[in-house]
Amino acid sequence: MQNTSLLFSAEQIGDRIGELGRRLTSDYAGKDLLVLAVLNGAFLFAADLVRRIELPLAIDFIRVASYGNATCSSGRCTVSKDVELAISGKDVLLVEDIADSGNTLAFLHRHLEQKEARSVRTCVLIDKHQRRQRRVSIDYACFQVAEGFLVGYGMDCAEKFRNLPAIYTLTERP
Repeated sequence: MQNTSLLFSAEQIGDRIGELGRRLTSDYAGKDLLVLAVLNGAFLFAADLVRRIELPLAIDFIRVASYGNATCSSGRCTVSKDVELAISGKDVLLVEDIADSGNTLAFLHRHLEQKEARSVRTCVLIDKHQRRQRRVSIDYACFQVAEGFLVGYGMDCAEKFRNLPAIYTLTERP
């Protein structure tokens, strides 16, 4: 595909999500689990992940903006769609596509703590810990990546490439 280089195949992603699903099933057994997916990037990952968690759970969505159409985080976050389910006393698994600067995840943790969740853990598709500007705890990660602007499997560049079935490094902006 023009402007991209394959990083993780659909098969690699599926295998890793299966492993995470088994681990989450064990870790959340007997808990009141609410999976909270961050829109738009994490919707595909969250859909595949919840199908691999063999427990009763609820799912909700939150939308936070920090990139706009840029390729780097602005450092400012705003909630444009908040959680609709009550999360007080719930064990929340925050599902995000990528942990990069840490700004969005730090913001979301503060936001959810104000809603009195029993616990908040973070599960990401991609952990780019080398670029971290804020200290955040990543409890579960499918893959760790050092650098590159990633697209596919829900991740985008200016709302393009989300529909790709694998994860690619964007080699040149379209």
